[in-house]
Amino acid sequence: MKRYAGAIGTAVAGAFGLALLAANSTSATTTVSMEELGRSLFFDTNLSKNRTEACASCHDPEFAFTDPRGMASPGDDGVSLGDRNAPTAAYASFSPAFHRDKDGEWVGGQFLDGRAATLEEQAGGPPLNPAEMGMPDKAAVVERLRENPDYQANFAALFGADVMDDPDAAYDAMTKAIAAFEKTDEFAPFDSKYDRFLRGEAKLSEQEELGRLLFFSQQFTNCNQCHQLATSAIDPRETFTDYRFHNIGTPENLALRALNGVKPGTIDGGLLNNPAVEDAAQRGKFKTPTLRNVAVTGPYMHNGVFKDLRTVVLFYNRYNTKNPERLINPETGKPFADPQVPDTLSVTELTHGPALDDDRIDALVAFLKTLTDRRYEDMIED
Repeated sequence: MKRYAGAIGTAVAGAFGLALLAANSTSATTTVSMEELGRSLFFDTNLSKNRTEACASCHDPEFAFTDPRGMASPGDDGVSLGDRNAPTAAYASFSPAFHRDKDGEWVGGQFLDGRAATLEEQAGGPPLNPAEMGMPDKAAVVERLRENPDYQANFAALFGADVMDDPDAAYDAMTKAIAAFEKTDEFAPFDSKYDRFLRGEAKLSEQEELGRLLFFSQQFTNCNQCHQLATSAIDPRETFTDYRFHNIGTPENLALRALNGVKPGTIDGGLLNNPAVEDAAQRGKFKTPTLRNVAVTGPYMHNGVFKDLRTVVLFYNRYNTKNPERLINPETGKPFADPQVPDTLSVTELTHGPALDDDRIDALVAFLKTLTDRRYEDMIED
């Protein structure tokens, strides 16, 4: 939690510096870019009802743009606790707009169910969500923006002198600025050990190299069935997700539901919760997350049910093994629980490839750790 407070503190210092720039300049237009404005907004807790939550609260840059506070994010009201694990905002800008591909399959968007078509639309969601930042409407958010004279000057410079007079226009401008910040290299540096390996700047260990070969293998694992976007295994901009929606049979997180009050047995519809989707065959499907920084962004799955990365690999392996020892969740000592929505499982993808032994499981985990951005490498657990 100390590091979490530090991230917000750094942002406050940055905002103070921004104010000084504006105060010592006849015009803020020459000192503040869209991305810089977005940075200030991203860390601004004043945009929540009780002035306690910011975008960075659930997407902390000190923790690879995830929430270090638990399995799900608490709300600004101090009471609300969600039923989903906050996905990383890192590399989120690479997700295509929510759409159907030529085969009629849903692809892209933001949030785990793709309900925000674009990054800008996603940025506009949390401030108005009563379980998150809790503001009653766009006009209330804009009033908070108007409290800050630097915002007024910078919004006018970037979006037009009268933008603050129209709540809808000002709110849209806010989301555009936040999205612009999220599209910067700070969110997507592509500087992990894997990236350095591709550029000839680092060498993988024998175990990491075995994991790499297994990961990209079309024969020995099912990893790349959902977690490879490019056709080449050496693409320098690989984001390790197909941006599609799959039901992988994630068990219910009863521990989380004991905390947030959601009735055990409640089905999270996933993609079917997206207002644009009406097909019951999409029930229980969630967007494939990026694997970049996966070693430091636990807990895992859409509901945060698994704590350890190796457990996740074992969970996938359960679909291809008959060894009873491989069917045990090491975090509970009991068999992995059954899927909540068994009828929409991505069976073809999940059952692709043979069962893995411990050495190959460990090799995959070792490779996944190489996908950690340089700034987070000291957070990797041995």
